[in-house]
Amino acid sequence: MHAPHFPRSGEELRSALAGLLDGLPPRQAAQAVERLIASYRGLTPTDAPVLRDRSDVAAYAAYRMPATFEAVRSALEAFRDRLPAFVPASHVDVGGGTGAATWAVASAWESDGDTVRETTVLDWAAPALALGAELAGTASDPALRAARWERGIIGDGLRVPDGTDLVTVSYVLKELTDAGRAAVVAEAARAAQAVVIVEPGTPDGYLRIIEARDRLIAAGFRVVAPCPHSGACPIEPGKDWCHFSARVSRSSLHRQVKGGSLAYEDEKFAYVAAVRGSLPEASEAVPARIVRKPQIRKGQVLLELCTPEDGLTRETVTKRHGDAYKVARDADWGDEWPPAGV
Repeated sequence: MHAPHFPRSGEELRSALAGLLDGLPPRQAAQAVERLIASYRGLTPTDAPVLRDRSDVAAYAAYRMPATFEAVRSALEAFRDRLPAFVPASHVDVGGGTGAATWAVASAWESDGDTVRETTVLDWAAPALALGAELAGTASDPALRAARWERGIIGDGLRVPDGTDLVTVSYVLKELTDAGRAAVVAEAARAAQAVVIVEPGTPDGYLRIIEARDRLIAAGFRVVAPCPHSGACPIEPGKDWCHFSARVSRSSLHRQVKGGSLAYEDEKFAYVAAVRGSLPEASEAVPARIVRKPQIRKGQVLLELCTPEDGLTRETVTKRHGDAYKVARDADWGDEWPPAGV
């Protein structure tokens, strides 16, 4: 696992979050987080948000936003690497809460000052939206500062503006009914040019991603990442699940709630990034994706890959492979293989 990467927006978010808990006793903040984590089991009706007030939102944002930001940023980075010509001029964050995914979009595509991305965060929890707007107001990115924060139903009845370039849905599907999940993905597919969906990197999270992936493909989308193809997932259901990992710096609140003294933790996530079929293909051939942490042995690196042609395969890169071996030793879980130029 590589060391944490903190782009400018990530550093700004960390600074903004550091001030959230001023005046809130650490024990009270930790208790709020523990209660909220316990509440996020099963279904969350859209008319009864779990995040009830500012203290709830502040505690949970300080605890969860860094991990959500890093997971979504990692997914967007993989998407951007596959389709570098795509630069969204408009973005809707469905169920965005305090806006972690919106900060991740700002990290992936920084505004150039001449053209400011139109950003809208939709959620049903008014306290989360209010605090998200407050945090975004501290950002240097003009798209974040100008973002619209709108309350609305996330599920059947969701409306996304026609022609939106990018829709993100992060850590939301787990909170919805089957019908609600279907409605959110269908509306994203109807309105957007590109859709990125992120869920927890658990077996259930993976199944929700596969369900969403199938719906997007049926709607005429093609998968850009992490899969190197738009065919059926080669993983046998119930035997394994596809997920990735992002390293996150742990705050004192993280350490207080979870225990332990490590300065970081690894956020496991599953995702799919897909684009409307009318968008141009990437010019170069699609490489494989490393789907497990590379195993480094004496004189060799073992890679588990998802490939465009053969599904799941294993490749052993040895010193005999020259430059490829040197690159493989630095390869990370989730990277493309082989990288350009190898």
